[in-house]
Amino acid sequence: MRCAALLCGWLLLGCSWGPGPPGVCAGALSIATYVLDDAGGLGRQFDGIGAVSGGGATSRLLVNYEEPYRSQILDYLFKPNFGASLHILKVEIGGDGQSTDGTEPSHMHYENDENYFRGYEWWLMKEAKKRNPNIKLIGLPWTFPAWIGKGENWPYDYPDVTAYYVVSWILGAKQYHGLDIDYIGIWNERAFNNKYIKLLRYTLDKHGLQQVRIIASDRLWEPISFVLLLDSELHGVVDVIGAHYPGTKTVPNALLTKKKLWSSEDYSTFNDEEGAGCWARILNQNYVNGNMTSTIAWNLVASYYEQLPFGRCGLMTAQEPWSGHYKVEAPIWITAHTTQFTQPGWSYLQVDGHLEGGGSFVALTDGLGNLTIIIETMTHNHSRCIRPSLPHFSVTPQRATFYLKGSFYMVETLQVWHSRLGFDSGNSSLFEQLYPLKVWKGSFSIGLNVDEVYTLTTLKTGRKCSFPEPPPPQPFPSNYKDDFNIRNPPFSEAPNFADQTGVFEYFINASDPGDHVFTLRQVVVQRPITWASDADQTISLIGNFYWVNMTVTCDIYIEKPGEGGVFIAGRVDNGGIYVRRTKGVFFWVFADGTYRVTGDLAGEEILMKGLSGVRDHAWHTLTLNIQGTSASGLLNGYPLWENVTISEPSSGWAAIGTRSFEFAQFDNFHVETT
Repeated sequence: MRCAALLCGWLLLGCSWGPGPPGVCAGALSIATYVLDDAGGLGRQFDGIGAVSGGGATSRLLVNYEEPYRSQILDYLFKPNFGASLHILKVEIGGDGQSTDGTEPSHMHYENDENYFRGYEWWLMKEAKKRNPNIKLIGLPWTFPAWIGKGENWPYDYPDVTAYYVVSWILGAKQYHGLDIDYIGIWNERAFNNKYIKLLRYTLDKHGLQQVRIIASDRLWEPISFVLLLDSELHGVVDVIGAHYPGTKTVPNALLTKKKLWSSEDYSTFNDEEGAGCWARILNQNYVNGNMTSTIAWNLVASYYEQLPFGRCGLMTAQEPWSGHYKVEAPIWITAHTTQFTQPGWSYLQVDGHLEGGGSFVALTDGLGNLTIIIETMTHNHSRCIRPSLPHFSVTPQRATFYLKGSFYMVETLQVWHSRLGFDSGNSSLFEQLYPLKVWKGSFSIGLNVDEVYTLTTLKTGRKCSFPEPPPPQPFPSNYKDDFNIRNPPFSEAPNFADQTGVFEYFINASDPGDHVFTLRQVVVQRPITWASDADQTISLIGNFYWVNMTVTCDIYIEKPGEGGVFIAGRVDNGGIYVRRTKGVFFWVFADGTYRVTGDLAGEEILMKGLSGVRDHAWHTLTLNIQGTSASGLLNGYPLWENVTISEPSSGWAAIGTRSFEFAQFDNFHVETT
């Protein structure tokens, strides 16, 4: 690990050397003055910058990294004064349903089932807390297990059941992992229910969880703001109004509630320089334009197969646990401009925040004499987020003079951190420390070029740290096996399998005396309360989206008599929120002794069918061979079908799955590509 030394750069009154156009001084730039004064009181309290793990399965591959690389990634995200130094971690409360890039397992698959060691969000929260004990934790459901709705695709018909389920997750976090959850949400980007929110508050309080605050409704500013103004009881139990992708704007009703206003999910943009520009712009302008005191990025780290929806829309990229390769992307260092020099509990100063030449600034204080100013000059075409569309605006080089008044008048020196996103040159300068800036009789001037971020601060604790380069990128292994023979797995899911409908977990098959004691089992037996369009079949992907020729072999065990069925597949072309439209080559066997070959997960494009002799409650070995435009299948080592012509897809992942939401087991998975 190393932390960068001071770079040679100059920042003096009137001119800017180093960053910006060399020698460009006041005569060539627009000139404006800005006053920073705390004498008349402060603005809103700052609540922190954070990121989301989940919504869904966005950290799936992270857990499979070997050390030291996994810890290095976590340090870049959470360690104070190191990298992103996040203040907030928001996680999905897994509900067994598809929530964007996969499913995350519930702590209660069934009504009489509780297990607080499934998935990886518990582990991630503990790792975050290990690095920053002050990090705030948020939980939010996207989906719910079926029993919550008692047959309906709706979590509010039995609000006491839903409240019990969510509060159980909070209690389990504390009891089994020593984690205190700070905030809880309602239902991601879906309808809220007044009665449920009130009952949730009552249930929290009844269990001694008065300190857990409620965020509503993780969708839009309305109708929640209007309803809070009408319903005083609801107003009393909601602590934060959380809106998603607000485009830096709020609405009058939200301001009238006098509640904390957060952008509780934002960004969701490809993590190149333009994504970094988007992030820099909204981190400032969510407050400047919208009075939002927290901004939370979806997502924390792009640790899912890149060809799933919204590939690389994380603050950094870690999608190759098999090679150890990861990449610290530009948004990490844009985050550091704010997070390393502020803390939740600081206050914004009362300033307009708009720069006359375009761009914005915010100023924050801890109330103890420290001051941090963050300036961004992102241009329109270099800061577009994925949503909403961005109205045109212009930014030009400019010179800004700041007057420090009130308790800041005595500040003599400001530390300077600078980033310039290099769209034309291709060379970005990220989070570099320049020479301190001298304040003369309460004022200083600074030249600002376009697409820059400056942090000017009294704090001397900032660091840009790094590890040696990780291993180079490598494709997924072309010969991959997993026999699932692990007695005490560190996680409930097998490495590299990415569940897209259903949940596949390690299972100890105590009734099997032979070779199949340790297996992988699909465990969701009823369609969950969905957030996306989950398939009617369960499916878990693995491998390389660009695989063409492959042989997939797996032992399978159908548990559902009569109508049960399982498949292995290759060239699988889709997942995430688009899982229902998945195509590929699917080799199915059913408990009634038949088989099918289909070109889609839904089973509608039948390429071949016949008798197999397969039965339930017996182990069988399936082999699928795809070469060029032809596919063939073996059952227990003997040819069952052959010469099926394949036209599309031309490439895709390998996969396993079931005909419906049913128990089934898999063992000795092997994929080999040529």
